[in-house]
Amino acid sequence: MRDRDLREGGSRPSGFSRRSFLKGASVAAVGTGLATEALADAAPTDGLIREDGVTTVPKGALEITLRVNGEDVAVTVEPRTTLLDALRDRAGLTGTKKVCDRGACGACTLLLDGKPANSCLTLAWDAVGREITTIEGLADGENLHPVQQAFVECDALQCGFCTPGMVMSSVACLQKHATPTPEQIRHELSGNICRCGTYGRVFEAVANAAKNGGGR
Repeated sequence: MRDRDLREGGSRPSGFSRRSFLKGASVAAVGTGLATEALADAAPTDGLIREDGVTTVPKGALEITLRVNGEDVAVTVEPRTTLLDALRDRAGLTGTKKVCDRGACGACTLLLDGKPANSCLTLAWDAVGREITTIEGLADGENLHPVQQAFVECDALQCGFCTPGMVMSSVACLQKHATPTPEQIRHELSGNICRCGTYGRVFEAVANAAKNGGGR
């Protein structure tokens, strides 16, 4: 209905007019801006946005704090950065190896809250607030961890690319089984691949480490 008809006493049709639509859109835009500003002000120090039980990772690189080998390590990462890349490229902890980068070889295995995990498949943001243990955190100064010592004594490595992941999976195995059977050792290390084929010596090293408190 045209404006002239309304002035002459016609009734306004139901629904939205173009003017009311534009007015409503403007109000919504202002409200969205205010809500976004409020969320930014309420964002916690780790950069994550939490609202109604939902955690949102903002865009761009932000600084987060990772608990690595008993110490807090600040790193600047993007939401897509893996824990593996954060440790190697940002924190300088290159003991964890990047080999397949798709969770197939186990070379990047570390411990998250005491359990083995592929760091190439774990986002750095997902590790915030968790205990991360890498190969660098096993030795006590010059004293090697029992598993590390057993690997040396049994000559359980050749090229060494798989070794850090093998060691970390072995530690997890002994924390789970104080005196593991050969079958349990094979099962717990089944996610770690050694192209050099030193599996026999690796299994021997784990069994020997078990006798020396390798699960500590």
